[in-house]
Amino acid sequence: MMLALLVAYGEKSCFDYGKWRVLLRNDVLKEYTARGTYIFPPKHGLRLTTNTVAYCVKNLPNWSPLTIAGYHIRESGATAIEEVSFALANAICYVEEVIKVGVSFDKFAPQLNWLPGIHMDFFEEIAKLRAWRKLWAKLAKDRFGAEDPDSCKFRFVCYPCGSTLTAQQPLNNVVRVTLGALVG
Repeated sequence: MMLALLVAYGEKSCFDYGKWRVLLRNDVLKEYTARGTYIFPPKHGLRLTTNTVAYCVKNLPNWSPLTIAGYHIRESGATAIEEVSFALANAICYVEEVIKVGVSFDKFAPQLNWLPGIHMDFFEEIAKLRAWRKLWAKLAKDRFGAEDPDSCKFRFVCYPCGSTLTAQQPLNNVVRVTLGALVG
């Protein structure tokens, strides 16, 4: 829905919205696995995401149409390993569905983004991100036949999980957020 609103605003305002750099979240599968705030049944939610990716590839190549979130999975109680596993499973599902509608992997994979959650075990989080990057690169190359090196990149934005912060110790949160920033 946000995509449609941004495009409508761009057209109405005579902006060249095709030149905008926009990063859409658009990860509906995490709503089913982690948050429970979904609107549509899984099949229809997945179709909406798939159609958004296909539309952006064709019409808005500067836009990043999908950010695959591990953050919400982690915040729902998953371990670091479970976070990576569920997020990669969701990514595989998205990629397979987008390929089914006729979009080549190398056409959309370079625009995929990731949203990992960062907890307080400094070394575990660093190891998690390194492993996640390697697993994605291997999946992109071996399973989806990536030919473009950018398709194998693990582009991510991360920040510390809210569950690691406390209202009772706001000054300690500065240190916690700093540690999280060092991980990323």
